[in-house]
Amino acid sequence: MQFITFLGFTLLVALISYIKSRKTDENTSDGYFLGGRSLTGVVIAGSLLLTNLSTEQIVGLNGSAFKEGILVMAWETLAAIAMVITAVFLLPRYLKGGITTVPQFLELRYDKVTKTITSALFLSGYVIVLLPIVLYSGALALSSMFNIPELLGVSKTTALWITVWGIGIVGSIYAIFGGLKAVAVSDTINAVGLLIGGLLIPFFGLLAIGNGSLGEGITTLMQSNPEKFKSLGGSDSSIPLGTIFTGMMLVQLFYWGTNQAIIQRALGAKNLKEGQKGLLLASFIKILGPLIVVLPGIIAYHMFGDTITNADEAYPMLVTKVLPTALVGFFAAVLFGAILSSFNSALNSSVTLFGIDIYKSHFNRDASEKKVVKVGKIFGVFLALLSMFIAPLIANAPNGLFGYLQEVNGCYSIPILTIIVVGYLTKYVPAIAAKVAIISGVVLYSISQFILKPFVVGPDNYPHFLHVMAILFVLNVLIMLVIGKLYPRKEAFKLQYTKQVDITPYKHLNVVGIIICLIVLGIYIYFA
Repeated sequence: MQFITFLGFTLLVALISYIKSRKTDENTSDGYFLGGRSLTGVVIAGSLLLTNLSTEQIVGLNGSAFKEGILVMAWETLAAIAMVITAVFLLPRYLKGGITTVPQFLELRYDKVTKTITSALFLSGYVIVLLPIVLYSGALALSSMFNIPELLGVSKTTALWITVWGIGIVGSIYAIFGGLKAVAVSDTINAVGLLIGGLLIPFFGLLAIGNGSLGEGITTLMQSNPEKFKSLGGSDSSIPLGTIFTGMMLVQLFYWGTNQAIIQRALGAKNLKEGQKGLLLASFIKILGPLIVVLPGIIAYHMFGDTITNADEAYPMLVTKVLPTALVGFFAAVLFGAILSSFNSALNSSVTLFGIDIYKSHFNRDASEKKVVKVGKIFGVFLALLSMFIAPLIANAPNGLFGYLQEVNGCYSIPILTIIVVGYLTKYVPAIAAKVAIISGVVLYSISQFILKPFVVGPDNYPHFLHVMAILFVLNVLIMLVIGKLYPRKEAFKLQYTKQVDITPYKHLNVVGIIICLIVLGIYIYFA
């Protein structure tokens, strides 16, 4: 019964995605990579949210909440502010220039070499880290939920390979052959399912704690575990209070405002108004994110306490305990959708970056749009196969690999954010400054985290990596400004309006943005 429910919901999503996207002309760059620039606010919001939510976040963040409580909500709630900033300042710039990828903006602002370097950095992060990790963590979750080894009569390793390839093939079909519109539509449907399924877990959990009363469950949980409801972290926590004002906001702004896999949804907007509405709607829903990725972890702590030694087991154990058997198949389908979304979004973005920024720019400048799309799809198949071969091997890696790889991502996130911010705020800083900032950012962060921290200073006496990011961000900005002062551009940069979409802003943008920021502030004050 569980499997039938799972299969039914998954096929329904696929059917609706096909019907909604079949009329899109995917032989053009705009059609394939940006959904024909036809995405509405609701679709953009749904796709943004589900691209962000995946198994490693749902399971991992709840595991962190199990250990540390509500303070880990910073990863969710502060994202809302970053999305507001993106909607107000960055998106109008992107859509005015009619760009398909973020590196394209950098080509307009600096030069082609800067664009290529940035595209290569994005691709390396997706190929080496994101795609295999999403496949591995997703396969691990589904294999456990359906007990695939026992079901098929195979070993855990074999079951992992089968599940990885199953997810990979389905995700590849969406991303490679469906284009952005198919991805975005499927994301939207799955986002609704994820919100419903994700909220059911704390709902049934609180009912269990309160002996059938939701209000009693909330009261009991907060009174029994007051230490878990403190939003401000101490110096020994994973998110010390000071980091909220330093590297945390920079990481959030990079992720929501410059990360190709994320911002590509907004770049596909039919106009600026719909793009901004999508970002604002997503930011509002993101404020509610802790109900799905934080609260269940605290509920699990109340129920299981010290009986759980591995915090990452908290969420799966809670689901098994509180969710009615009839809903397990539906929840697994929703979780499958979240896995697919993260995988196919990263894959679609990788195809976009390669086709537009590398192939057409350096290998075949005269290539037709149809040819660019075709080559992009071939590259996508190669990436998908590569990630499906790599993913199961992660099981053999040493403990802590995922955390290590996430830290590695800091090598390119801050340098890219630096050159975009400076490029946005200045007119005379030259291309050479961007190249120097990228190189210095990658080198200095690598030395800081992988030489000074473990071998020279020691991890116990070293600043938090979010503080390090903030320090290097300021340093790289200063480097770029100094170079701009000494060797300025001959002419001031002026972004030309391509008129591909209407850039009239959403009339309630500022009011809604301020309200969202005040809500976030209010949450922090309430749980301080």
